[in-house]
Amino acid sequence: MSLLRVLTLLALASAPLAAAEEFPLVEAQECRPRAGWPNFLAKARTPGATVRVAYLGGSITAQPGWRPKTLAHFQKTWPQAKFEEIHAAIGGTGSDLGVSRLRQDVLVHQPDLLLVEFAVNDGGAAPGQIIRCMEGIVRQTWRALPNCDIGFVYTITEALVPPLLEGKFQRSASAMEKVADHYALPTVHLGLEVAKLAREGQLEWRAKLPKTDEEKQALAGKFVFAPDSVHPHPETGHELYLKAVARSLDPIEASSTKAGAHALMAPLEAGNYERAALVPLTAAMVSSGFRRLDPKTDEFGKRWANRLTSLHEAVKAGEALSFRFKGTRCAIYDVIGPDGGQVTVTLDDQPPRVVPRFDAYCTYHRLSSFVIGTDLPDTVHTVRIEVHPESPDKAKILAQRQQTIDKPERYAGAAFHPGALLLVGEIVE
Repeated sequence: MSLLRVLTLLALASAPLAAAEEFPLVEAQECRPRAGWPNFLAKARTPGATVRVAYLGGSITAQPGWRPKTLAHFQKTWPQAKFEEIHAAIGGTGSDLGVSRLRQDVLVHQPDLLLVEFAVNDGGAAPGQIIRCMEGIVRQTWRALPNCDIGFVYTITEALVPPLLEGKFQRSASAMEKVADHYALPTVHLGLEVAKLAREGQLEWRAKLPKTDEEKQALAGKFVFAPDSVHPHPETGHELYLKAVARSLDPIEASSTKAGAHALMAPLEAGNYERAALVPLTAAMVSSGFRRLDPKTDEFGKRWANRLTSLHEAVKAGEALSFRFKGTRCAIYDVIGPDGGQVTVTLDDQPPRVVPRFDAYCTYHRLSSFVIGTDLPDTVHTVRIEVHPESPDKAKILAQRQQTIDKPERYAGAAFHPGALLLVGEIVE
């Protein structure tokens, strides 16, 4: 199983139960141009201009697919300008992490166009949560960069396609449409042609690309979308995604309003995550047994330096991360892997709970996060996260995916690797 597939499936598997609530689905339409991308288009037509396009999303955007393909298409369409990419995709993550890392990973690079792709990784999230996150992305962006145009891009998987087969957007995209409507943002659903082929029986969701005549005959002329029903082959599924964006440029251009700063109207959701922030860990937050993994000198720290500049490690039971914040939501941004353990989390006067930092996909290290509290009263909260004395049963956990402990030394210990706080609010000293 590919890393990309693992990350997205992991995100879907961790969907909250609250997502089961009913939500009205939006009629399927490949492009809703709304107020267009006036600033992006004006700059793209300017000889010698440098146009920066940011791609914020999950593993489908991280692939060598629709992201580099669309950037190349923009360059071909407007050769008088120079196009640069801001790559801000992290596999297996959704808009909840995206809204918190937006400033660090996107806004500091001053994009002219921000394309946001989280419809798959938000596939199991509650619509209200999606709206708060996506609106937070919009409002943060326009407060910092009022001339930056924004578009929401929706992708699809076999598991999420049933509504699209019936002419409706999946629930996550339908929730995002409410935000797009409110702020007049263009949206492009990349999966309508995929759904059409599936509806006609012409799509193979999960297969290797055929190379031999025998392999081609076995597929009976079907269009092979992806190796895993999730992450499109760059040669096939991502080409369909590219064509959807290319078809949408004319209606977006035709609908574009006069170039200028975007005005922030009243929020759609008062509790949106405009205040979401990524707060690096400091020495004052951790006990003496934590070690900072310097991104310049530590080999493990270097691996994550583009996302986590203050990665720490604790390996002994009882070492603790403690802080106070005023706000409504808190999560921890960390790295998990074979050497991961578990932590005891205490929020305010609530009973402590044990949170594993090891799962069935931990045969390698990857970026992750876990929620401390959400929908909290907007008051001061106290958090303590302590390394648990017992390691989880790693062999049993890996067996869920028919995996085994190949090298015991890789799985030894019970490490905790936090790097930042994800707050809707602010730290209280």
